[in-house]
Amino acid sequence: MKLQSAIRNPQSAIVHVSLDERSYDITIADGALSQTGEIARAALGDKTRRVAIISNPKVHALYGKGVEKSLKQAGFATLTHLIGDGERAKSLRTAERAWGFLIANRFERSDGVIALGGGVVGDLAGFVAATFLRGVNYVQIPTTLLAQIDSSVGGKTAVNHALGKNLIGAFHQPRAVVIDPGALRSLPERELRAGLYEAVKYGVIRDWELFRLIEENLDNINALDPALMSRVIARSCEIKAEVVTADERESGLRRILNFGHTVGHALEAVTAYRRLKHGEAVGYGMKCASTIAEKAGIIPPAEADAIRFGVDKLGSLPRIDDLKTQDVIAAMSHDKKVAQGKLPLILPTKIGSVIVRDDIGPAVIRAAVRELLAARY
Repeated sequence: MKLQSAIRNPQSAIVHVSLDERSYDITIADGALSQTGEIARAALGDKTRRVAIISNPKVHALYGKGVEKSLKQAGFATLTHLIGDGERAKSLRTAERAWGFLIANRFERSDGVIALGGGVVGDLAGFVAATFLRGVNYVQIPTTLLAQIDSSVGGKTAVNHALGKNLIGAFHQPRAVVIDPGALRSLPERELRAGLYEAVKYGVIRDWELFRLIEENLDNINALDPALMSRVIARSCEIKAEVVTADERESGLRRILNFGHTVGHALEAVTAYRRLKHGEAVGYGMKCASTIAEKAGIIPPAEADAIRFGVDKLGSLPRIDDLKTQDVIAAMSHDKKVAQGKLPLILPTKIGSVIVRDDIGPAVIRAAVRELLAARY
């Protein structure tokens, strides 16, 4: 795995994800959307004649024409299929409509898919690409911070089920990821903040300097300072690339990327994916995981406080004090990481380091969830 450092060139970087024949580059540059055609052609090869852009109406209205123009200039014929917005659109029903669109347009295995949008679009389009004709190539163009630093990288594709998030999916690596930090200027404040929770996650699991960088420069980050944003995005992608390169299919190290997600996914499920942005749910999950670790004697109280404060500093979260502890615990039991009846938890030992434990007593977990739900945010 190599990185053209965002420190040497503060507004652009290339992170390489090294996975043998499935290797690919993550291009991070202001204005990268205008390079989509060139990057896609290099990644997909000369045999790809057509690409299907999967997006949603809001994102396509902002960036669709520019991306289509760039793709056509690179010799691609383009088709566009729009899906709904929000986690509720990440479903088998939506995937079936996308498959039908590809079938009706006689898509072939040599053709490609372009995912243009946030995490829902990326996960859904990736899942469609993974399953259509047993797998076609695709390119990720994430337009939210959350998607840029997390879901677009690593090849996890999925749709949700009523009983849990991302329970139906496949590993299918993209051929390229195109990240244009300039796209973040169109994001509502809440969407930007949702992505920052995931950036904080990377700091907690792997890099205390990244955690500190975000905490100490939050005003400039919220103002979308170009150099700072490129640095945060590049470092987050670098961390994920390191982990994915070492453990592509989540048999060991990659599980640390789920810090905050066990409780977070449960909160999303019990609120029917309507109340919380994914990053917000992860923010809550990180706070709860820190409390579990503190109660279990895994992390010093001061370090747990620092993590919780780092999450709180990003801003207010939607209320969850009306939820029931038993409902959240029940939703956790449907987590896809459950093995032999045990739920592995990713717990911090300090900022920059986490461990995986599946032996935490139910009483400790229940007490931490109860505290989380009882607090006012």
